[in-house]
Amino acid sequence: MKGFHNHICLLVALTVLATFAAPVLAQEGYKTPPKEIAELVDAPVTPDLSLSPDNEWALLMHRTSLPSIAEIAKPELRIAGLRIDPANNGPSRVRYSYNKLVLKSIADGKEIEITGLPDEPSIGNVSWSPCSKAIAFTVTTPEAVELWVIVAAGGKATRIEGVRLNATFYGIPYSWLAGGKGIICKTVPGDRGPAPEQPRIPDGPVIQENIGKAAPAPTYQDLLKNQFDEALFEYYMSARVAVILQDGSVEAIGQAGIITVAEPSPDGNYILVETIHRPFSYLIPFRRFPSRVEIWDLDGNVVKQIADLPLAEEIPIAFDAVATGPREFGWRQDSPASLGWVEAADNGDPNVEAEVRDKVYLLPAPFEADPVHLIDLGLRLRRVQWSEDGLALVTSRWWKTRRTRTWLVRPDESGAEPRLLFDLSYEDRYSDPGEPLVCQNEAGATVLRTADGGKSVFLSGRGASPEGDRPFLDKINLESVETSRLWRSEAPYYEQLEDVLDEAGTKILTRRESVDEPPNYFIRDLEQGSITALTAFPHPMPQLLGVTKELITYKRDDGVDLSATLYLPPGYDTAQGPLPVLMWAYPREFKSASAASQVSGSPYSFVRVSPTSALLFLARGYAVLDGPTMPIIGEGDKEPNDTYVKQLVASAKAAIDEVVRRGVGDPKKMAIGGHSYGAFMVANLLTHCDLYAAGVARSGAYNRSLTPFGFQSEERTFWQASEIYFAMSPFMHAPEVNEPILLIHGQADNNSGTFPIQSERYYAALKGHGAIVRLVMLPHESHGYQARESVMHMLWETSRWLDKYVKGEEPNY
Repeated sequence: MKGFHNHICLLVALTVLATFAAPVLAQEGYKTPPKEIAELVDAPVTPDLSLSPDNEWALLMHRTSLPSIAEIAKPELRIAGLRIDPANNGPSRVRYSYNKLVLKSIADGKEIEITGLPDEPSIGNVSWSPCSKAIAFTVTTPEAVELWVIVAAGGKATRIEGVRLNATFYGIPYSWLAGGKGIICKTVPGDRGPAPEQPRIPDGPVIQENIGKAAPAPTYQDLLKNQFDEALFEYYMSARVAVILQDGSVEAIGQAGIITVAEPSPDGNYILVETIHRPFSYLIPFRRFPSRVEIWDLDGNVVKQIADLPLAEEIPIAFDAVATGPREFGWRQDSPASLGWVEAADNGDPNVEAEVRDKVYLLPAPFEADPVHLIDLGLRLRRVQWSEDGLALVTSRWWKTRRTRTWLVRPDESGAEPRLLFDLSYEDRYSDPGEPLVCQNEAGATVLRTADGGKSVFLSGRGASPEGDRPFLDKINLESVETSRLWRSEAPYYEQLEDVLDEAGTKILTRRESVDEPPNYFIRDLEQGSITALTAFPHPMPQLLGVTKELITYKRDDGVDLSATLYLPPGYDTAQGPLPVLMWAYPREFKSASAASQVSGSPYSFVRVSPTSALLFLARGYAVLDGPTMPIIGEGDKEPNDTYVKQLVASAKAAIDEVVRRGVGDPKKMAIGGHSYGAFMVANLLTHCDLYAAGVARSGAYNRSLTPFGFQSEERTFWQASEIYFAMSPFMHAPEVNEPILLIHGQADNNSGTFPIQSERYYAALKGHGAIVRLVMLPHESHGYQARESVMHMLWETSRWLDKYVKGEEPNY
């Protein structure tokens, strides 16, 4: 019967998909939400800050507002898991860019506005030189991604002539050489000629074949589809490495190729180069294409080929599954030129029983000897952090057990055994020791920030606690593993460490805020107990002054502790009666109830309202319950999703009961909203309970048979757990939805699993069963919404939906 049931589930899904088609209403153009919401969306954005390596200067980077739909609608090439602008060889979608740069002295607060920039620049990829005397950054124009440099003392920006960067791959497309003596970058080949033209008549059919090898793949998007796509991929991704010296001279070196990495060694004498080559795949993105790893000299000569890795289509579908062979190449940051990498000892398959999962190796210049073994790991390597004091911290982790371990190794001491520093659950936020602080050394390499002659390192963390997050700075002695607390955030502020300004850790830069005070930067002298303001950014949204914010805790019916942040509109008093409530949530999976019960967030952080935040609706008289925890717990050998619906509904009921008990929420005027997996949650709650008056679901996935090789934290495939896929799919239970639901989706969504068709088919299924449902497809938008017109229209739709179906008012805007 089980096989028959599975067959029927799939047949029903396919039949409904084929049957319904979604009609289109008359289009009326983009709309704008009520004024009080629109003003919050257009409020100025607080600048970002970048500290120079010598801690003498802070670069204030002023961000642009939302881009226009015209900018988002520019031609875009979606290929091999990437989205690029073919006109300038850069990324097509940049969420934020900067349009103004200001240098600020740490010592006296003096400001220097950067001059020489073009009008309305789109600035990104900002990076200080190791010597702190210069700053490099990119300026994206319609035709190119340009490289610019600022000499900090003068404050004038200059474009590097003759350099057109290839910025199609993720990450900064350039790197500083040791000591800031030059820059290595990836450039568009000057002789590449015109782009390939799509043939009017195809050469033949597109054929894929598999001969008995298991090659499961997640639901990737924007993949190669044919030979023309392959030609485009080679054309636009091909790059040439160039060396730019201090005198401004530019020399192209080596052969052109599909170069994903060009990273100079700490001594500046070699370059780690990774290139992609054929055969390509139509099943997986570029990261798993065949690649060649080489070490070049600064003339572009190949000194050593380290590896030639095959196509990686056959990686198992499981967390912690990796390709066989060497991977994750990188320079040892405390050594002039020593390459490191890791190799799986379990064939990359986490389902294989093995005491050793990963082996880490080093190969020092001149790269002629056998690799040196550094450490064996019982979990997957996460990272290696090097120190100039002859030690390194090696961190590994394992998904199934949520374990993370950090080892202390001394690579240059013969016979020195690795020593375990930390062994804990990374779900356990309360026990998190923090992250080691790093800095740039004179060569520009990132190394651990040490103290006490290399005997100690600094740790900084968010300081999760039952009263909320309280960021901290600790110093840990690596021999005794004793920790001393140097500083911790204190009420009524939420204060985060930005950096340590001296070797002893007595002078620090922090970012402080409160509920009504926007984030600003401060210098703390921990010995003197003094604090000095470095910036004085004004409140960007004064209309939200007086918002009440409270971190609340409550219990689920199974005893699990839950938490949320409750916001009440300015001037609200409980004597006015209960309010309509908008809950915005995102479920998360846990292996233990104790970890799921831990509090996150802070009652003292600034009421920060992003253009897509639920907090915007405070201005419309709603109470907002932000981030009510919706833990899905599977302890021991149990899988969380086996009881997903039961736990989800129980968490929702507990949240509603709490706001009603407090007298601030009207039980008949509750709305639930969420984005992505949160949208999936919304649809499931409206399917399986009657707690809400309406729901808003943005960019979700509703039919799990369309993500058959796993989703979110579910490792089992559709064929291994079809009952679970069926039970969790709102699409399969469309007749049970009897509350109004607003579906919003970007037409160009590229997130794995959340194809636009998910919302289109779910709308059709709901409409076919008579539900109250509205589908809004935003042109040119991806998984998150960027264009001002799109964001404003999304908020108009949401506001009208909530007013009509939650408040019970007919909107007149």
